[in-house]
Amino acid sequence: MSQLVQRAGAVVFATAVLGWAIGAAAQSGDPLPSWNEGAARQAILQFVETVTNEGGADYVAPADRIATFDNDGTLWVSHPLYVELVFALDRVATLAPQHPEWRDQEPFKTVLAADHKDMADFTKGDWAQIIAATHGGMSTEAFLEIARAWLATAKHPRFDRLYTELAYQPMREVMAYLRASGFRTYIVTGGGQAFVRAFSERIYGVPVEQVVGSSMVTEYEYRHGEPVLMREPEEFFTVNHDGKAIGINLFIGKRPYAAFGNSDGDREMLEWTGAGDGVRLKMLVLHDDAERAYAYGPADGLPDTKVGAFSQALVDEAKQKGWVVISMKNDWKTIFAKPPQ
Repeated sequence: MSQLVQRAGAVVFATAVLGWAIGAAAQSGDPLPSWNEGAARQAILQFVETVTNEGGADYVAPADRIATFDNDGTLWVSHPLYVELVFALDRVATLAPQHPEWRDQEPFKTVLAADHKDMADFTKGDWAQIIAATHGGMSTEAFLEIARAWLATAKHPRFDRLYTELAYQPMREVMAYLRASGFRTYIVTGGGQAFVRAFSERIYGVPVEQVVGSSMVTEYEYRHGEPVLMREPEEFFTVNHDGKAIGINLFIGKRPYAAFGNSDGDREMLEWTGAGDGVRLKMLVLHDDAERAYAYGPADGLPDTKVGAFSQALVDEAKQKGWVVISMKNDWKTIFAKPPQ
């Protein structure tokens, strides 16, 4: 099967699933059909009712209705490794014939040896080298094409489904419900902005201009007499921790009224959302469902992780400040969207 046919099939599937989900919600009259009754679901419904009530003291004008969402672990699966890092590792193998020096150069040597034990100990510096080597040295258009082609065929090792099929259905319903209520939904992610733009609109209904993510140094050049934007193998801006609040200010220019995250890296985004007067909705997804997905924390005694850690300190801050912790196990009827029948 050609890559073109595979990509077309993936697009059709994703579009059909999104349409099926929206249709199911509309038919039932329930904007959140994948949510169980409980405090988390009620917090979303109450927030929307409050800020859209024109006669209420906490009414928010449509121009100010902004909601931000982290991506990895908040909107789609992030274990056992962030999807973009899986993409980067695959790119190392693809590019290795052009770089014979990698056979003796770390961290590439470990990647090519498929030494998963040592890869688990990679530092931020190791990953920065891998990202620079696999994400730079090409035009923005070329990178998007490579990312889309990979996403059209790459499957999760546990679920044996395309990564793009493993978006969390309850969160997609929240995004759709907020948009139907006049909100603009932004993705604010520590992941690569260009990588997320390769699928954001198709999977989440979020246009590329509403993706705020980490980025590479980019240069304006002429190739064959035509202007191109070239991605240099050097990090430009990281949207994580305080970088999320800074990124929101730089690229959106307004504080959100709602924010959704799942890890310590989202703390500052929720704090920034919580600043100021008026009603705000701050929610954190707790991965506590090992049967249907994964369970990790180390909050509430869950296993520790190096991928999207949710610390007890974050839980304590959430309780203190009234942030809502979403239990995947208890609050979600389903995790991933089912294919349409």
